[in-house]
Amino acid sequence: MTVFSGKTIAITGASRGIGEAAARYFAKLGGTVVLAARSANQIETIAQDILANGGTAVACGCDVSLAVDVEALVATALNETGRLDVFVNNAGIIEPIARLADSDPTAWGQVVDVNVKGVYHGLRFAIPEMINSGGGTVINISSGAATSALEGWSHYCATKAAVLSLTRVADKEYRDRGIRVVGLSPGTVATDMQVQIRASGINPVSKLDVSDHISPEWAARAIAWLAGPGGDAHLGTDFSIKTDEGRAAVGLIETA
Repeated sequence: MTVFSGKTIAITGASRGIGEAAARYFAKLGGTVVLAARSANQIETIAQDILANGGTAVACGCDVSLAVDVEALVATALNETGRLDVFVNNAGIIEPIARLADSDPTAWGQVVDVNVKGVYHGLRFAIPEMINSGGGTVINISSGAATSALEGWSHYCATKAAVLSLTRVADKEYRDRGIRVVGLSPGTVATDMQVQIRASGINPVSKLDVSDHISPEWAARAIAWLAGPGGDAHLGTDFSIKTDEGRAAVGLIETA
């Protein structure tokens, strides 16, 4: 499959979970993937594995909370491939989980730095380059927490609500200039984050069984679908694969 042949896709938080799965899936679809994460050794290992399996990949150490790092990530994509077609704002954290009165202000602020500023930085530096090349797609990984109140998750709910607002504003400002901005709300995904959530024991999500979570590969397929024509109907919104309707649209389940 060469759906993304000749395209460059940059993915933050690509050292594990959804980010790693997305990088591997886009590579299978023929795209050149630029993996970004703070774990430079880990993304280099993943990039080398993609290369060994016939794909094309580049690793770029990046802390999304730092504007200079995200600017360098975009520059790496352009220097290595000459283009940037898709930017996936995937990096996000939820630790430490705590009720408001028990939360640590510094740790709470670090979640804002990664989950909100990280997405802003991706939009800020990807959009101008995409405009210069005639267009592109930014996919922001969102959550049902963007529109929900979950005990112990004040930082996560607040930051994902902010990400949804950034998706809406960016779409309003740049859709007519060829920039497609869309959010993905994947539901609960079997990643390390779910291990942290389960250990907290604070709200109903922590009580879910492992079998209740979808695989990172399902989320990866939804990201690729949104990066293509399927995403056109959902620009400026969060598309969800928590429903059978959403999953069927992506091709994750069959319909009768």
